[in-house]
Amino acid sequence: MSPLPAILPPPVDSSCLGARLVDGGARFGLWSPRATKVEVVLVGEDRGQRNIDLHRGHDGVWLGQIGGVSAGQRYGFRVHGPWAPYSGARFNPAKLLLDPYARAITGGVDYSGPISDHSETSDYEPDPRDSIASVPLGVVVADTPPPTPLARPIPMADTVLYELHVKGYTRLHPAVPEHLRGSYAGLAYPAVTAHLQQLGVTSVELLPVHHFVSEPFLIRRGLSNYWGYNTIGFFAPHAAYGSVGTLGQQVAEFKEMVSALHAAGIEVILDVVYNHTGEGGHEGPTLSFRGIDHSGYYRLADDLRSDYDVTGCGNSVDTSQPGVLRLVVDSLRYWVTEMGVDGFRFDLATTLLRDEQHHVDLHHELQQLLSEDPVLASTKIIAEPWDLGPYGYQLGGFGPRWSEWNDRFRNQVRDFWRGNTAGVAELGKRLSGSADIFDHRGRGTSASINYVTAHDGFTLRDVVTYDVKHNGGNGESNRDGSDDNRSWNCGLEGETEDPVITALRHRQAGNLLATTLLAVGVPMITAGDERGRTQHGNNNAYCQNGPLSWLHWETEPGWDDLHSLTCRLLELRAAHPVLRCRRFRHGEPVLDARGESTGRKNLAWFGGGDAELTRAEWHDPHRRTLGLYLADDDAERDHDDAFLIWLHGGPDPIQVTLPDGVWATTYTVVAHTGRHGELPEDKVPAGSRIVVPGRTVVVLQVD
Repeated sequence: MSPLPAILPPPVDSSCLGARLVDGGARFGLWSPRATKVEVVLVGEDRGQRNIDLHRGHDGVWLGQIGGVSAGQRYGFRVHGPWAPYSGARFNPAKLLLDPYARAITGGVDYSGPISDHSETSDYEPDPRDSIASVPLGVVVADTPPPTPLARPIPMADTVLYELHVKGYTRLHPAVPEHLRGSYAGLAYPAVTAHLQQLGVTSVELLPVHHFVSEPFLIRRGLSNYWGYNTIGFFAPHAAYGSVGTLGQQVAEFKEMVSALHAAGIEVILDVVYNHTGEGGHEGPTLSFRGIDHSGYYRLADDLRSDYDVTGCGNSVDTSQPGVLRLVVDSLRYWVTEMGVDGFRFDLATTLLRDEQHHVDLHHELQQLLSEDPVLASTKIIAEPWDLGPYGYQLGGFGPRWSEWNDRFRNQVRDFWRGNTAGVAELGKRLSGSADIFDHRGRGTSASINYVTAHDGFTLRDVVTYDVKHNGGNGESNRDGSDDNRSWNCGLEGETEDPVITALRHRQAGNLLATTLLAVGVPMITAGDERGRTQHGNNNAYCQNGPLSWLHWETEPGWDDLHSLTCRLLELRAAHPVLRCRRFRHGEPVLDARGESTGRKNLAWFGGGDAELTRAEWHDPHRRTLGLYLADDDAERDHDDAFLIWLHGGPDPIQVTLPDGVWATTYTVVAHTGRHGELPEDKVPAGSRIVVPGRTVVVLQVD
């Protein structure tokens, strides 16, 4: 067998790719440099097909212009070439393939149909059956104006992220019309945007909205992929979240949603999954990329037939290939320029920074493009800074352009409040921005995304209600999901009507949430945590597309206290820049207008006595109380703006002294996680003592 030709670099002008309406018809383009023939297939409503040969260009792009094609036309590609699975080629023209640049996708997958490129008896023998009746189709979409942009960009340091699921957030919302619930239009509904404004978040981080499919093993269990981390179309908004149609209407509806959120002053951040696709490993379905060029899109092992999987999802997209890197960047640019989004959170981002030897390269070309591209340079980019491959954990390594999910913050804060830490030294690092991780290469405090919950894992309520996972409904006999939950059920596993345990759970949930919102860095809240949402102990609800995962808007009795606390803390954060400082502070002196020291520091730590923590107190393994003093030292702002925040993790009350002298004249309690009446409501003179109840956060404003 003659060797396969080398994979050519992508075209200089990638606007020729995909489907574009032109005068009298449409132009189609597909990059498949190792194919021997490519056909575009126009599909009728009855799945009847019209196949037209495309012409190969010098750069491996196959092009053709077809008259009479209009918006809404369904289409796909058939790609011919050698069947040589031991050389990384699995061309099979019997399989109708999605356009990687399709801007809308309609239809679904018939998992009992001939959707695999190989036979039922061997992964390495081709299946000759036509898949046209069993696979989703691309849709030709007319160009429309982009959404209305935000009136005022939101600096990263001022950002409060709110991670939500488009469907689950409004599926049960009583104020949203029933036909709009669970859709892009539902999220744009005035009652929903008003709630987001009232809560005080600045940015919604949407779980994946790139068009996705379910994994075959879930379908066999009678389940489906709910979260959406199984992308098959990087340009197409997920069709099932549209309320009025899937032949391009979902594109218009998504844009209208972005405009509505922007009008409310709220950013739209997309959680994007470029690290793998919904095709899974080579034994899985062939819906697009594998059939266009298996080794061109995916990382392969040395034998060239097996997938080199660092994602745990069957395949890993190979951004060391110039054409794949171009696809990712083109997709990002499209979502910014045409769909109006403001930034991205990259799932398993380390995968995208691996080179041709699969090694992690922190100077990968993608890093450069995100910094230098004129469209992308101003967007927010957030990394999940790990994958499952060798050296995949790269927290702190992504550089000045990035913010990163800080799992060390999550782990330490959960451990502190469940009483499983040796002292407070580690907590202090996390509260002050995790400088030990991020304070290098000119990075600021917004490098750290502080969170205690996310879509993956327990909800906040479940963190204080369950010691162990309860994932039986996922069909894997409770084997899936993490066992490292760092949770505490407060004395009883599961829900209870015991008033003592219930009160403790409310307090603990408030402590976890308050710590997240008050720490230096960018806070992220998981939607529904502020309302006491529960998944009844399921910590891996990715396949639970139903009431278990949906947000119940009728707040359960008693959990409205958490909502009020969230609103209050975000109100304080928005009103006081000292609570969202941009640069790391290490206890530098605060200067007055003449440049002379006021005696204060911009960051100080107290332990309950009348002086700052000593080195011995810092490293006392039994210490459960920490006072964080923050003072504004920006020359252009009020030097008197300062706060003292007490975090007391012990079960019993403790008496603390409020620092006097240069630190304050009086203090006022402006928020706390205790019961009404447990803390003073009037001004308290500096030097006085107050009692901090057991397991409580207290926020005092300095006067």
